[in-house]
Amino acid sequence: MSPDVDLTVPKPGHHVLRERLLALDCKVFEFAAASHWPGAERVLPRLSRSANHGVLWFATAAAMAASRTPRARRAAARGLASLSLASLTINTLGKRSVRRPRPVLDPVPLVRRLRRQPITTSFPSGHSASAAAFAAGVALESPSWGAAVAPVAFSVAASRVYTGVHFPSDVLAGAALGAGAAFAVRALVPTRAQAVPPARPRARVPALPDGQGLVMVANTGSGSAGRADGVRALRDSLPAAEVVECDPADVRAELEKAAVRARVLGVCGGDGTVNAAGGIALRHGLPLAVLPGGTLNHFAYDLGVEGVRDLSRAVQEGEGVRVDVGRFTGGGQEGVFLNTFSLGVYPELVRERDRWSSRIGGWPAGVLAALRVVRADRHPLEVRFRGETRPLWLLFVGNGTYHRMGLAPGRRLDLADGQLDVRVVHGGRHPAVRLLAAALAGPLTLPRRGHAAVQVGRLRLAGVAPGTLLAYDGEVTEVDGEVRVEKLPEALTVYRPLPQS
Repeated sequence: MSPDVDLTVPKPGHHVLRERLLALDCKVFEFAAASHWPGAERVLPRLSRSANHGVLWFATAAAMAASRTPRARRAAARGLASLSLASLTINTLGKRSVRRPRPVLDPVPLVRRLRRQPITTSFPSGHSASAAAFAAGVALESPSWGAAVAPVAFSVAASRVYTGVHFPSDVLAGAALGAGAAFAVRALVPTRAQAVPPARPRARVPALPDGQGLVMVANTGSGSAGRADGVRALRDSLPAAEVVECDPADVRAELEKAAVRARVLGVCGGDGTVNAAGGIALRHGLPLAVLPGGTLNHFAYDLGVEGVRDLSRAVQEGEGVRVDVGRFTGGGQEGVFLNTFSLGVYPELVRERDRWSSRIGGWPAGVLAALRVVRADRHPLEVRFRGETRPLWLLFVGNGTYHRMGLAPGRRLDLADGQLDVRVVHGGRHPAVRLLAAALAGPLTLPRRGHAAVQVGRLRLAGVAPGTLLAYDGEVTEVDGEVRVEKLPEALTVYRPLPQS
């Protein structure tokens, strides 16, 4: 390896302000070298080495992810994404733009010096950029985790001056660049806090300080590894609540039983389980308490409930809102949906995935199902839409308008907007390209050649072929003939923590 700095390059011309700043930089460096921080000689050099190549931050992210809370996992992922962007910027632009030599080590005590001295240019500090990027990225997603990580990040940045490998201005510039990288990542993929749904319309719900009157039905077959931890934490937080854990086949029956004796019907499971609970709560006129316990948890997350802490606070304080419900009828079938309703490719994908998931696992089965469905040489759906018969690859209906924020998947910002978000991918050649283009386009307001979107209050589809698959909240059924979809505005009352004043 050869150094980045070519000392044969002539020095820049005379500049009074720059020279004064550099002189001040050197004085601060010498002051730090002459200072003695108790215990720092043993700690800071080791901490500085542990941050080489981001090892310290990858280990921290792994520890955060091991906590198995959604917010911690998101914070860890955001921290690593911010670190990666900062490192890429430093290595491609920063180090090559200002070719500053490293400080002279003479004033630095030997005990502090690193065993292997870096040979890259000094400005800006890559370690400081990585530390600031990771800490800022984590804090933007989870302030509590950010507070835990920040002292370590500050110590890593300080260690670069204390061990003599950087001037203070190198560290400050690196930290600023790292923080900027974290905010750039947030602009591309907004945090959940940026998409908090409005607390409207508020609803009167029972306040249950110890959980008395809440019956929570938990699906033991749900896809979340943290479901059991969530149920255990709920019992600790609301000790008087009744918790019923059951197999997937018994969920609906247990929900029906619970609705007879409960003041509040609770559910813990995936979107299909929550759908069943929502329909039963709607029929019995009960408020619904949703604890995320599935793989995706779309409804709970869009509602603003991420875990036991959020739900417990809402139940104890009596905080709730009313939300819309979607309802469909067709071919002798009827049902409600809290998230989405779809015809075409997606129901076939779900059926294929379920066929293979028990043999090869959920995610591999999903990939295999997608490949098999998009390669099929036929249009899965042909319907009359607004008076015209046309082939379709996909007809998607969302219960509420989905909004794209940066590169993040679409989310609903209002669960009581009275709208059905209808997306259509027209039939034609190259289904994979059409579906990918529709997914990347996000919320559309104007028709396109391959896909279009519109927001309506109700929808009527005629001429649906017998045996056509319909998916709603991950469940699949068959319909034919005429299919009607409508909104039930503000029909369901749910618990959600209201913003703190």
